[in-house]
Amino acid sequence: MLLAIDCGNTNTMFAIHHNDEWIARWRMATSAVRTADEYVVWLASLMKLSSIDFDDIQNCIISTVVPQSLFHLRNLCKRYFKSTPLVIGDNVIPNIHVKIDNPAEAGADRLVNAVAAHKKYKGPCLVIDSGTATTFDVIASDGSFMGGVISPGLSLSLLALHQAAAKLPRVEIRETKNVIGKNTVEAMQSGIFWGYIGLIEGLVSRMRKEYTEKDYDTISVIATGGIVPLFEGMTDCVDYFDSDLTLDGLLEIYRYYIKNFS
Repeated sequence: MLLAIDCGNTNTMFAIHHNDEWIARWRMATSAVRTADEYVVWLASLMKLSSIDFDDIQNCIISTVVPQSLFHLRNLCKRYFKSTPLVIGDNVIPNIHVKIDNPAEAGADRLVNAVAAHKKYKGPCLVIDSGTATTFDVIASDGSFMGGVISPGLSLSLLALHQAAAKLPRVEIRETKNVIGKNTVEAMQSGIFWGYIGLIEGLVSRMRKEYTEKDYDTISVIATGGIVPLFEGMTDCVDYFDSDLTLDGLLEIYRYYIKNFS
């Protein structure tokens, strides 16, 4: 079994792959100071519920955009799963051509998504990953990472609105029946929900036009990330909703390294 860890700024996903499928997925709030011992106490209960033993895990792979968390996650894998993990950007460099001004600036999560999108959807792709930030990344037909857009994530935008405006409350993220709100809460919910869809549709339209003018191919749009399911069926600019895209990218990179470097 493979333990894949995807550590984002807000949440960290732990997933276990066995027999060509993801058999377990668990999400916890990201904390840069959470120790290996704290992780394992939490994981032990969840693994037991899924009838998975620690000895069942043979290998681990980690992707993180929170450098401070890496020491503890690496320690977790070494001490409790007896595995030296593959770490994206550390001892593992994805086999992908990064065509931006400074390739080192491309986040691990964005490169992992690019690997998965090219593997699963072939041709040119535009990947939308909604988390603390929402990224829009273009992957060429040959799998090259071409660059993209980084915008504030939905939850971050909502928090900023509440914190910066004294009279605006914290509200639930939800679809509103009408765009025009009749009270403050409805107006905020509409602005966040439909405004975010407007952001997605506007950027996808501009990026698709800009890229296809150069590539002359149809570009597929894939959406992933923790917030994305809220918008499934709400816009026709997204071709595929794929909640496992990052995990599948980690799996593909793991398989490549095991085949070529083990």
